[in-house]
Amino acid sequence: MDHLTFLKKLPKTETHLHLEAALPYAFLQELDAEAFGNPPASWEKSYRYESFDEFSQQVLLYAGTWFTSIDRYRRAARAIFAGLIEQNVRYLEVSVTSGVFEYYKLDPRAVLAAVREEVPRELEVRLFMGIHHTGHNETMGPILDDSVTWPELDGYDLQGKEDVPVGDWAPRLWRRAREHGKFTKAHAGELCGPEFIRWVLDEMGVQRLEHGVRAIEDPALVKRLCEENIVLDVCPISNLKLGVVPSLAEHPVIALSEAGVHCTLSTDDPVAFGNTLTGEYLAMAEEGGVSLETLVSFARNGFRAALVEEDLRARWLDELEEIAKDI
Repeated sequence: MDHLTFLKKLPKTETHLHLEAALPYAFLQELDAEAFGNPPASWEKSYRYESFDEFSQQVLLYAGTWFTSIDRYRRAARAIFAGLIEQNVRYLEVSVTSGVFEYYKLDPRAVLAAVREEVPRELEVRLFMGIHHTGHNETMGPILDDSVTWPELDGYDLQGKEDVPVGDWAPRLWRRAREHGKFTKAHAGELCGPEFIRWVLDEMGVQRLEHGVRAIEDPALVKRLCEENIVLDVCPISNLKLGVVPSLAEHPVIALSEAGVHCTLSTDDPVAFGNTLTGEYLAMAEEGGVSLETLVSFARNGFRAALVEEDLRARWLDELEEIAKDI
């Protein structure tokens, strides 16, 4: 069986996805066919961003153009979920960005409720509040502090440029979130090295790392990730196009996995990269030289990390192992 056929059949999880940056590009074309007539150059395989700021501005343009109302969140969520189901995704963790709510004066709880209403029965979805390092401000601070009590919200994700200072609010909010049964993670080890990974582990107590690939620079940290069973939600194509890695064949997820760190594969920001989850797996097979057995282990790690009841996890894993027999 060829790689693509097998990977299409493989049950998957997507645990590192920004809803606003997963916007189907066709929605932008619907709004302004002239401005958004052709997909961006960043979708080309050879494209590399000159800086993280260039990437951020592009995502802000797309997200800011579309996500101006609760109904548009609803429409986008419906399409995103359908696209994931087509790729055999069973479980999704997706973040919504607090800064968009602030800019457009949207009610975060109403947005979360609208997104939840679009979840199809074929997909388990957990919703996270994505907060940038400066996102807990005078306007949003009280709202975010209150959000730990919201049943519509499953967890929190610190995101954005890693070298921007993080205030004392973050460790405090993350601790309160866990006290209220929420799951906590953070973007770290993408733009900054092991020191920031240690900071989010030690000071914020995060339970999962988004990216985390630069942990490979510190063997002691790699050992710690193994011992503490910290899962890394890795996005190879994102890392490649943002210049974090020179090639997929040299991507740290390979060495990290060989060292015993549990890694998953996800897409991060598809509207900017033009990627799909199946495409991530395929690229790591054909360009990264990763075996199908290792790719199955990435999917397995995703199901093991999923925030679900054990009986559902067991059914997913049983299905995965049955498919893996076709290798």
